[in-house]
Amino acid sequence: MDVNERIVKLKDDIIGSLQKLLMIKSVESEARHGMPFGEGVNQALEEVLELAGILGFKTSNLDGYCGYAEIGSGKEMVGILCHLDVVPAGKGWTYPPFGAEIHDNKIFGRGSIDNKGPLIAALYALKAIKDCEIDIKKRVRVIMGTDEESGWKGLEYYLRNDEEPAMAFSPDAEFPVIYGEKGILTFKLKSGFNQKKTGKEVTNSKVKIKEINGGNAPNMVPDYCQVILETDYKELIREKLYDFVDKTGFNIKFTDKNDFIELESHGVSAHASLPWDGSNAISSLLLFLDVLDMIEGQAGNFLNFYSEQIGLDYDGEKIGCGLNDEVSGDLTFNVGEIKADESAIEVLVDVRYPVSYNKKDVFSGIKEKIANTDIQLEEDNHKPPLYILEDDPLVRKLMKAYQEISGDNNSNPLTIGGGTYARAFDRAVAFGPIFPGQKELAHQKDEYISIDDLILNAQIYARAVLELASSAVE
Repeated sequence: MDVNERIVKLKDDIIGSLQKLLMIKSVESEARHGMPFGEGVNQALEEVLELAGILGFKTSNLDGYCGYAEIGSGKEMVGILCHLDVVPAGKGWTYPPFGAEIHDNKIFGRGSIDNKGPLIAALYALKAIKDCEIDIKKRVRVIMGTDEESGWKGLEYYLRNDEEPAMAFSPDAEFPVIYGEKGILTFKLKSGFNQKKTGKEVTNSKVKIKEINGGNAPNMVPDYCQVILETDYKELIREKLYDFVDKTGFNIKFTDKNDFIELESHGVSAHASLPWDGSNAISSLLLFLDVLDMIEGQAGNFLNFYSEQIGLDYDGEKIGCGLNDEVSGDLTFNVGEIKADESAIEVLVDVRYPVSYNKKDVFSGIKEKIANTDIQLEEDNHKPPLYILEDDPLVRKLMKAYQEISGDNNSNPLTIGGGTYARAFDRAVAFGPIFPGQKELAHQKDEYISIDDLILNAQIYARAVLELASSAVE
């Protein structure tokens, strides 16, 4: 029996293992002893390490920060870089986001495509190689991170305490092979929120913002935003909102809360690297508050700045960072979260910048735009770009594996705006699981992986391992 046939025979086990893992809500939460990223993430790590042990692999848990499962022997090691944490589910799912239900030959659940499905596919690829008793010349290790969506401290812990692979791939993007990933930069735009007009007369705004809350994570296009307003002009605001919604098509709801008004903006979630696939609920709501023209002081100034310098743009052009290059295309700009009370406002922005630029290039234009305002810029996190040559042997071998199993000889290596663990290693690229032409479902509601694709992924990863682990590193 060859490896592909063995994977098909393991189909029911693959599906069951993925369903069990998807039912664990592995969203980062408050740290506990031995659980640096919370109970849910730790439960997922323990579950998959237990599975790997049952499958016959050597396993290790690195103090809850990371784990791995390994087969084979030899001095050199090939890595498969995955993660167990997921972004929050968000709203509006057709099926329970942690129910792992199967409908129309698809397994639905947060993490099904990003990244639990590919992780399970990789484990069973190694299981099939092991069952078929194929002699490989290197060790192969599935490395399982635990905070890929929020900070990469788990992977940093691994790199400080364990062995780096000689070469690796991360099944956390697209096929055929990703040889370039844009730089990822998250930062805060912050301002005081005094809502009084200064000058000869000091007057209160006709509308006072009590609080604003929106978004789930900077790397998600926000699908929800809420603002609480205090005002004596309720009916006027209602009329202006209805007119605004009629003109723009935005989904913003008005609710009279007796002492306050609640406005709720509903958008469409998407991955921050693909902001055009979503609809930003934060931006639509802030644009209305600016059009309202009834909020004064720093709050009004901030709303006006947002409307003029950010608005609905997702290329950063208005705010001074509209960068692009031939290899990786345009910068993307996503406002992912917002928090405000009566005294201050803070928005969290996710930028994916082209591979030929750096952090300073992004910040310089933004700093010019905010120079004469009350707005401050504060860096949150940064991951430099990844870029290796398209004709590198690692890319060529993975392309060969993909083409042999998929039959697709027309697709070429890609660059992307998403970020994977590949950029943390000296010699690594992203490789699948999304096939050319398929919709990106990561970070969106109703995320799923088709069962056929799950099995095909396992077969491609098995072929890739045999390509990489059967000869010396080039």
